[in-house]
Amino acid sequence: MKMNYGIVLGAVLALATTRVALAQPTALQLIKNGDDYVGIQSKDKILQIYSDKSVTALEPDVWYVVFYDPSVPFRSVEIKFGAGQEMDVSHPFHLFQLPAKPADILDQSKLRVDSDRALDIAQSEPLLKGLTLRASRMTLENGDFGPVWKVELWAAKLHDPSKEVSVGTVRVSADDGSVVKLDLDPSSAD
Repeated sequence: MKMNYGIVLGAVLALATTRVALAQPTALQLIKNGDDYVGIQSKDKILQIYSDKSVTALEPDVWYVVFYDPSVPFRSVEIKFGAGQEMDVSHPFHLFQLPAKPADILDQSKLRVDSDRALDIAQSEPLLKGLTLRASRMTLENGDFGPVWKVELWAAKLHDPSKEVSVGTVRVSADDGSVVKLDLDPSSAD
């Protein structure tokens, strides 16, 4: 039987392209997607990016990108994404929170570490060795050291793997990927 290698190669490339297209966008990639839903006064003016706690995988798939918007009372517009698709646009009101200021905008030149890499750095912490990490929640915001990822982690309980428990947080610099603060308690998984 004679095989047409061109057809086989085409099918393999099509499958590879489809797999890449199905990959979840990272948090920083969502900034460009969010720019499509905000006015010109807000484009690329990020105040914060945060996720819901992940459900089906360690990496979150529901993200919120908060842009600075000087045209609304609390100075922010929030875009909710699920699996990379826009789900909602809102102007959040948080009780006891002051309106955003231009100084709160994240310096994008210091956003070199994306959500996937911050998660990899956090889960590679030696204190987490031997734990089965199940879920995370991530937040990118300004900190004492510039933009910082706060990575909250949950692991399977050692004696009852059907249950999960919080094992703490790792704060990772979005500029250079260094761990700036650890607040881990792996014994909580016991």
